[in-house]
Amino acid sequence: MQEPTLNDHNKAEYPPAHTVEHLLNQTMDRMFGCGRSKNAHIERKKSKINWPLPSCPTPEQITQIETTIKEIIAKGLPVTYEYVTRDNLPSDVSLEKLPDDVSETLRLVRIGDYDVCACIGTHVENTNQLKDFRITSTSYNDGIFRIVYKV
Repeated sequence: MQEPTLNDHNKAEYPPAHTVEHLLNQTMDRMFGCGRSKNAHIERKKSKINWPLPSCPTPEQITQIETTIKEIIAKGLPVTYEYVTRDNLPSDVSLEKLPDDVSETLRLVRIGDYDVCACIGTHVENTNQLKDFRITSTSYNDGIFRIVYKV
C-alpha cells in the first residue's frame, strides 16, 4: 500500500524524545485532566513540555509521572500507524493542535493501548527503545507547569 500524502512536516524531531512527548501528554491528561500540551520543544539533548495547571504538582506526583513513563517504556509497547480520513476519526482523538489546512487523510500514532493521537512526526518502533528516560527538572510559573526531560 502506498503511504497517503500528508501535510509537510516543518521539523526533524529526535524520535525517542518525540515518542516520550506522546507518553507524557497522555500521562499528564490522565493524572490532571489537562489535555495535551500546546507548547513543546523536542530536542536530542533535552526536551521541554508545558501544560496549564491550576497548581504545581507535588513532588510525589512528579515522581509518579516519571514512574508511570518508565513503566510504559518497560512494557515494550509497539508504536503503530493508522491512516484515517477526518470524517472517520475515532472519538478519542482531538484535532485541536492540527493546522487549519490539515490534509483530509490523517495519520494516527498508537502507542500500544496507552495513547493515540494524530501526528506526522517521527517515532521509535517500540517503547523498549526508549532508554534512560528521566525528568531533569520541573518548574511552575503563572499557571504553567513545565517538565524538562532526557531520553
